[in-house]
Amino acid sequence: MRLRRAGFSALLVECRDGEHVEAWRAEIWRRREAGELRVTDIVPGARTVLLDGVAPGTAELLADWPEPSVAQKQVQRLVEIPTTFDGEDLSEVAAIWGVSSTAVIDRLIGTELVVAFGGFAPGFAYLRGMPEAWSVPRLAAPRPRVPAGSVGLAGPYAGIYPTASPGGWRLVGHTDQQLFDVRAEPPALLTPGTRVRLGPA
Repeated sequence: MRLRRAGFSALLVECRDGEHVEAWRAEIWRRREAGELRVTDIVPGARTVLLDGVAPGTAELLADWPEPSVAQKQVQRLVEIPTTFDGEDLSEVAAIWGVSSTAVIDRLIGTELVVAFGGFAPGFAYLRGMPEAWSVPRLAAPRPRVPAGSVGLAGPYAGIYPTASPGGWRLVGHTDQQLFDVRAEPPALLTPGTRVRLGPA
């Protein structure tokens, strides 16, 4: 872990990989809930955790913590997303993986994913958990409009579009599950650390 200052009241925790990001995010969250740490926002990324609104002395406090173990995973809530696997790129993903479309669906249903971080649009969650060998390239040219609820793959991540928007992910299916509701608390259904399973609709 490497710690950097970011502006007047923020710290950036740089991690080796996504698993260590989740380990640090969970540990920082746990200590804040226990009253051991004062921080306003905890924002994980692909290789970082941003702590915004930190109290003076937080950098020195974090520097003294032992590195959390990625093996000691906290039990997070599981969200099952009913999915219809009818995406227009399903056959292309099958070709990239060298398997049938049915095998792609079986792999996705059988894989437990975890929300690594959010971004791109309110309610959009980057889901990690697929083996590196399953990474797929984004489309060469993004679609001008991807329908809300579309389930896609890009690089090592899976993701679900909460609203209609442009996008270059390879679409494998869709869901009617609402992912973002400004009236809910929290507004996003899929928050960092949440376990996710794509199941048949």
